[in-house]
Parts: sequence; C-alpha cells; structure tokens
Amino acid sequence: MIIESLEDVERHAERLVALEPRFAPAYHATGPLPLRRRKDGFAALFDAIISQQVSVASANAISKRLKDAKMMGPRKIIAASDAELRDLGLSRQKVRYARALAEARIDYAALRTASSDDVIKTLTEVPGIGAWTAEIYTMFSLGHADVFAPGDLALQESARLLFGLPDRPKERAFREMAEAWSPHRAVAARLLWAYYHIAKQREGIR
Repeated sequence: MIIESLEDVERHAERLVALEPRFAPAYHATGPLPLRRRKDGFAALFDAIISQQVSVASANAISKRLKDAKMMGPRKIIAASDAELRDLGLSRQKVRYARALAEARIDYAALRTASSDDVIKTLTEVPGIGAWTAEIYTMFSLGHADVFAPGDLALQESARLLFGLPDRPKERAFREMAEAWSPHRAVAARLLWAYYHIAKQREGIR
C-alpha cells in the first residue's frame, strides 16, 4: 500500500487505533497527522544522510547551506572537493557517504515499484546508508505504508512515554513490537513522532 494523501494517513491512523487502542490517547492529543511525503531521488536520499545522528535544527541548517550552494546533485558532489563539502557542514564521514551515494548509480525509478524489502536491500548496499536511512526514504519518499524505523531514538522515546515502558525499547525488540501494527506501521511512526513533539516540545524528525 502507498500513502499518497492526508486521507490515506487518516484512514491508516483510524485502523491503527482500532488495532492497538493504546495509540488512541496519542491520536487524540496530536490531531490530524502530517502526510510527510517527499520527492524521491538522489536529493531526498542525500537529505536523509544529512539527517543521520544530528538534531533536526542542525540537519535543516546543513541542508540549506548545501541547497544554497547547489550541491544537492551527484555530479556536483563528485566535482566538489572534500574541503568545499566540509565547509558546507558535512563531517568527514558524511563526505565519504555523499560521494558513495553519488557514485552508486541507483535506479531511483525502479525503486518506485519495488517492494519495501527490495528497496531497503538495494539502498543499504551503499556505504553510509543503514537501515534507518533506507527506512526513512522508503516511508517518506516512496510512501510505503508498512515500513517502520525502530532504530530511531525519538520513536523509541515516544513509545516509552506512550506505553509506560521502563526504558526505551531496543531496536530489535521495537521492531518485533511494531510487527503487531502491520499494515499501518508507517502511520504508527508518524503518530509516535507527532506525540514526541507534544511530549518533548521539539521535533523528532524532519
């Protein structure tokens, strides 16, 4: 299933709450959830790499600098020096990841009709793209409705608060927990991020 509209999000959210009533208080608190659909392709995946292990504010600032410098395309990344990319805010590690992505020649059009598992498998073969980055791309850029990102710290913290857990769930345990929310896991993620924003007064995802 592909999420294309706010109506799709609402339909999945209502079915999710019916499936797992513990989501109901969060849904009542957050109200309508955002669509969070983005364009697919190199720039979207590069943007996900930028977001790795930094705050939302930092990721937004770095992304803006790169966009202002017109450094969001693979040819520009390959042609730029390491110093230029570092000056725009990328760490040494992310400079390597950006170059690996630019040289990977991913068939983005083919990913539009691939299964979630195949998309994630293809993307994680590229150095610097782990499960989280691949899951975020599959969820937001391709609109897959049944993808989750259990390694996301904001999702883990939101689940801890909402479900009254003693600690944040570890990635493997959280993935197993989320299986019960299929086929609405991408909307479960949207709901948990929205609840995190209310509970913590800060954004958990771009």
